[in-house]
Amino acid sequence: MQIKLIQSDFWLEPYRSVIEKRISYFEKKEAELTQNGLIKLSDFATGYLYYGLHRNGNKWVFREWAPNATQIYLIGSFNNWEERQDFSFQSIGNGNWELVLDSEMLHHLDFYKLKIHWQNGSGERIPAYAKRVVQDPQTFLFSAQVWEPEQPYEFKSKRKGLNKTLLIYECHIGMAQEEAKVGSYTEFKDLILPRIVAEGYNAIQIMAIQEHPYYGSFGYHVSNFFACASRFGTPDELKALIDEAHRLGLLVIMDIVHSHSVKNENEGLAKLDGSMHQYFHSDHRREHPAWDSLCFDYGRNEVIHFLLSNCKFWLDEYQFDGFRFDGVTSMLYYNHGLGQAFTSYDDYFNEGIDIDALTYLTLANKLIHEVRTESVTIAEEMSGYPGLAFPVNDGGVGFDFRMAMGIPDFWIKIIKEQTDENWNVSSIFYELTNYRKDEKIVSYAESHDQALVGDKTIIFRLMDADMYSGMSIFNPQNLNVDRGIALHKIIRLLTSSTTNGAYLNFMGNEFGHPEWIDFPRPGNNWSHHYARRQWSLMDDHDLKYKFLAKFDKDMLEIIKPKGFANSEIKKLWSKEDDQILAFQRKDLIFIFNLSPTKSYTDYGILVPRGSYGIVLDSDESEYGGFERIKKDNTYFTHFDPLYKRYRKEWLKLYLPTRTAIVLKKRKEK
Repeated sequence: MQIKLIQSDFWLEPYRSVIEKRISYFEKKEAELTQNGLIKLSDFATGYLYYGLHRNGNKWVFREWAPNATQIYLIGSFNNWEERQDFSFQSIGNGNWELVLDSEMLHHLDFYKLKIHWQNGSGERIPAYAKRVVQDPQTFLFSAQVWEPEQPYEFKSKRKGLNKTLLIYECHIGMAQEEAKVGSYTEFKDLILPRIVAEGYNAIQIMAIQEHPYYGSFGYHVSNFFACASRFGTPDELKALIDEAHRLGLLVIMDIVHSHSVKNENEGLAKLDGSMHQYFHSDHRREHPAWDSLCFDYGRNEVIHFLLSNCKFWLDEYQFDGFRFDGVTSMLYYNHGLGQAFTSYDDYFNEGIDIDALTYLTLANKLIHEVRTESVTIAEEMSGYPGLAFPVNDGGVGFDFRMAMGIPDFWIKIIKEQTDENWNVSSIFYELTNYRKDEKIVSYAESHDQALVGDKTIIFRLMDADMYSGMSIFNPQNLNVDRGIALHKIIRLLTSSTTNGAYLNFMGNEFGHPEWIDFPRPGNNWSHHYARRQWSLMDDHDLKYKFLAKFDKDMLEIIKPKGFANSEIKKLWSKEDDQILAFQRKDLIFIFNLSPTKSYTDYGILVPRGSYGIVLDSDESEYGGFERIKKDNTYFTHFDPLYKRYRKEWLKLYLPTRTAIVLKKRKEK
């Protein structure tokens, strides 16, 4: 069997038999689900069109899969929450139950639940495919809600593909506003989307979309997989947000959670029909040891059907452009990757891999790209599993990108553990470019993880308390603040310019947002003070946050052009004693002086012969720098007979302390 994955990495050859076995397992499962190719995966993944509540002419049709149930009733605001015979489901075989009602018996905005009976027990449950779930402000209990407006939302803007470097703005609807409250889809659409576009990002990755009972979970403890989070607004308001984002030219990526689910029985899928094993494992694998949640049984076709249908639902119903899959490492390994170092290929090709989870992820990627070819899929995965972002047909799992999760960890490590004088430029370059060349990655200096209470953002690590007193342009010079601003820019430019695919930023971090994230909880007296973004800091012309925002915008313009993020990186120079690093991508040369004490005059770097001009200089005053370099200079290379056959010559430059410049080769006349 010719497997391109192995051809792209000869170190995988010893594991050929394991890889072939996994491919065969996937192919057999796909054949089983598609009736040996008689239907497509997208035809199989239509559970949301069959299950749940649907208006069908002058009738309501409701179906639920509950194989352990002995009787099911629909209860709600329309029947005083009572079990009535005229709202009793009928068993239709294969664990499925059905209820047909006249149209006048249910109305838009009615509240409802299922009262499910099983042997020796019963309970109120929210349907698995409920598309609208809301919380009662008095009782704090959740109920499903009929969402069938007379005028369904109609999308106006067409989705477009992306032919530039993917620049992702990671965001959270609730904490995106400045007021100390939970923000809404509409506020995000009207107030935040214009900011994102103006800053130069071309995609948004929205967290916490699926309904979750606890706000402070950041959306990662999902209860209702087909319902958008109601605390932010209605389904139509989310659709309007996505529609507007498309009009503005943004891709909209959803942070989807299929790695686990809440343990809640009243809100989620846990013991929905009274059994332990309907959607989840029923043995020791049922509970996640670190997340206080339940783990899906990916070996059950009914679970695969539910999750694949969930993927297609968000693509079709809400017109999302793709997904960032959360917790992929946890899915792949029986030990969830906890406490494992992953130091050799042996760690990936052994009995510790959950082949059912691996197969589900491969099916999901194939489905998503079948539904919409231009969809984007991103894996949040820290073990480095080979082939994760490699095409399905070539032996991979099929993700378009994998998160480069080691990069933010690396930045935190050197900021915490090393003084500036000891930052090794060769080590930094290696860490930023140490990725599989056959897979695209999403590089990022920090995401929401580094902004949470208990951790620190890069800007906070660099400045600490000096941020509160030193960010006014009228205050006396603060050397710690100067250092923080300079390194914040350098770290971001280094990270974004070395990516092999895409770049990500969490909202507010681009301008050095000063506060961590702390959701309302008993420990902070349920305050929203730290669950917001202070955009006014960036807008205030008297504060230095504007410098970082301006640099971020201009930096994105440099790395945005088509082909840049997948172009070859040629290392031109690195000298540890000087802390100078230079590399080339396409017609751009990136040069960094990380030294905190040494500026260099006429510093020589070997580059392709020609003349160059500066297109980005981190030391410009509009970026909070000291204007030590003349921007309009033209730099000519100097001939050296030793390098004649390499067509390289010396470029002599002034390189001030803690600065980065980007040079572009000028066309010869």
